[in-house]
Amino acid sequence: ALFRLITFGLNAFILRFLSKEIIGIVNVRVPLGLFWSLFLGWVWFQILEVPDPNVVPNYGVGVAAFGLSAVIELLGEPFWVLAQAYMLVRLKVIAESLSVILKCILTAVLVVWFPHWGLYIFSLAQLLYTTVLVFCYIIHFMKLLGSREPTKKSLPISGMTDLLPHITVNGNFVNWNEAKLTWSFFQQSFLKQILTEGERYMMTFLNVLNFGDQGVYDIVNNLGSLVARLVFLPIEESFYIFFAKMLERGKSVKLQKQEDIAMAATVLESLLKFVLLIGLTITVFGYSYSQLALDIYGGSMLSSGSGPVLLRCYCLYVLLLAVNGITECFTFASMSKEQVDRYNFIMLALSFTFLLSSYFLTKWQGSVGFIFANCFNMGIRIAQSLHYIYRYYRESPHRPLAGLLPSPFLIVVYVVSGVVTGISEVFLCCERGWLARLLHIMVGALCLGATLVTVFFTETKLIFFIRTQFLPRYTKKKT
Repeated sequence: ALFRLITFGLNAFILRFLSKEIIGIVNVRVPLGLFWSLFLGWVWFQILEVPDPNVVPNYGVGVAAFGLSAVIELLGEPFWVLAQAYMLVRLKVIAESLSVILKCILTAVLVVWFPHWGLYIFSLAQLLYTTVLVFCYIIHFMKLLGSREPTKKSLPISGMTDLLPHITVNGNFVNWNEAKLTWSFFQQSFLKQILTEGERYMMTFLNVLNFGDQGVYDIVNNLGSLVARLVFLPIEESFYIFFAKMLERGKSVKLQKQEDIAMAATVLESLLKFVLLIGLTITVFGYSYSQLALDIYGGSMLSSGSGPVLLRCYCLYVLLLAVNGITECFTFASMSKEQVDRYNFIMLALSFTFLLSSYFLTKWQGSVGFIFANCFNMGIRIAQSLHYIYRYYRESPHRPLAGLLPSPFLIVVYVVSGVVTGISEVFLCCERGWLARLLHIMVGALCLGATLVTVFFTETKLIFFIRTQFLPRYTKKKT
């Protein structure tokens, strides 16, 4: 997965400076991806620990298949960038949904009928996922470029071959001026990748956890990050484009259109309140229902060990992840190039701090140390973004950071709900039979209902924002 860091910076670069000349930089995409897949495949085979073939057969085939699937996906990255830049949301939803559904169906069928295939199953499923994803984008843009739709006229390409590796008009395979600019974005993407998934590289290269603990951590990480992937990530991607179009990079608030500044401040305040309440709900109720969730998901093997503690800590991490996603979304959409470069130095220091804290906290607390290190990392990043947003709106009457302050009565309801569900867990969960579990779930449902009712009556501005932005059909019917 490391070689895909090259594409992260490239995507950000093309999204920000999309033009016909810039598209030529995709020449380096597939060759670099192929090089990194071969190099890292060799590292996985020759340097890192290889599982016992009797326990994990076909390991080599799995590594090769995932490397090939990543190269295939690189062919579709330019189309993904164009879809993002021109807000083709429907295309993205259909392509990714269809790919994931077919991947899950194939995995389920092969696991049921051919369980002895082992890694062959997941390798074939991954190849199917990337192939379907790329073909969905290719087919859509082939139809678009062959039609007379208005969107076609604004595209920075005239044909499908413009997005394939080729020799440019001046005879160069790479435009080095554009490559230098891409390098700065690659640096930022590399550092952000370390900050986001640094613990995985620590586990892979330093063996700070055994395979059993890594498996439990991965299960908890996948369960805990469901909300981040399904809710927070689509919001961040959509509103990053919104902020980038509303605000002018590098300009003071006083020198921009005040209507746009007010709109951006209102949206930012509502988004912060929205993700904050989601994160608080997950943190409060996740503490009392982590053990039950793991027991239902994986039985006593997960619920009796370190799993519940990991998931409880991860619920707190989700809260920080939610706030950080929106604050960095606004920050990167409004920063100038010079500010982005300065931020890169801060991220470099954060990367070293995060890696060191991950190593020592894991040695001290085990797998929980990774989550503590992630929380510390997210806290520092949130502080940086909040400082930037405060200074950005300092000369205006708008205070979007007020979105991080829920109503006092709502805070009391959250505290009471946490106490009540905590007591319920002690007396009803999880070794007292299914009847006690159902009662525990009912207690949580009542507390959650009381919390939602309180939100509805105390956070009226947020409710109006949700109705207008996420429920437009409801608003139209009401009017």
